[in-house]
Amino acid sequence: MSVNNFEITADQVRLLREDEKNSEFIAVSSKTFLKDAWDRFKKNKLALFGLIFLSVLIIGAILVPMLSPFDYESQDILNRNALPSLAHPFGTDKLGRDIFVRVMYGARISLAVGFSTAAINLVIGIIYGGISGYVGGKVDMVMMRIIDVIYAVPTLLYIVLILMIFGNSIYSMMLAICLTSWIGMARQVRTQVMSLKEMEFALAARVIGASDWRILIKHLIINALGPIIVTLTMMVPSAIFTEAFLSFVGIGIDPTIPSWGKLANDCRALIFSYPIQIIWPVSAICLTTLSLNFVGDGIGEALQLKRR
Repeated sequence: MSVNNFEITADQVRLLREDEKNSEFIAVSSKTFLKDAWDRFKKNKLALFGLIFLSVLIIGAILVPMLSPFDYESQDILNRNALPSLAHPFGTDKLGRDIFVRVMYGARISLAVGFSTAAINLVIGIIYGGISGYVGGKVDMVMMRIIDVIYAVPTLLYIVLILMIFGNSIYSMMLAICLTSWIGMARQVRTQVMSLKEMEFALAARVIGASDWRILIKHLIINALGPIIVTLTMMVPSAIFTEAFLSFVGIGIDPTIPSWGKLANDCRALIFSYPIQIIWPVSAICLTTLSLNFVGDGIGEALQLKRR
């Protein structure tokens, strides 16, 4: 046998054994983008702690009011201002109501307001900011001036007017918070879209004939998910804190509904005699805010690989 002027004899020809065929093969597991992002997210201990805390809180908010023998409204006058015990892990308030059940029920209200308003702001912000940043020119100028006009009026004034007109319900609270809080999301999306639309992958998509909506949603918004999700996770604690603040000062949702702000307001008069009662709702607000911030930072870092 002759190969490239070299003579190879039959004795030099040997078939590889089965165990030798894959001796140089290096197996690499295939990962999707989401799987790779999850692996990166798990390496962030603070983000993982925040996710676990939020999961436990959500499960507790659903199950505790359902399974507890005490109702968040039931009163026990003979057991007022009791200290924490096995029967009442957080103690009881001035009317003998179980604080643990009320805090878990308040988590339903506060988390519902926070996540619902954040979801609404996400949709509005992506559409408004995406169109403004992608189209640019006079359209961008007009849309940004509209935002400036809305932003010039104090947010608290909008909220108070909405609550006065539509009443102190959860839906009116969500409407009041959403009225101006989408502005931050719109500006973030606009900034990201304006910087990404001039990059090579966006220009290549335009050259091959992709529609504007496909370029905006499929390419620009997807690549800006990291900063968008970080902004989104900041909106949730902001909405929770706004609802808690308004309920604390007495202009929030229906006083009969035990949100975290309302619970803190109820304990304000007893802060010197029974200070432990105000610790529970305040701790719930603080830990939830910290957890959401940790999760947002972790998701942002995990999704940043897409941008690279």
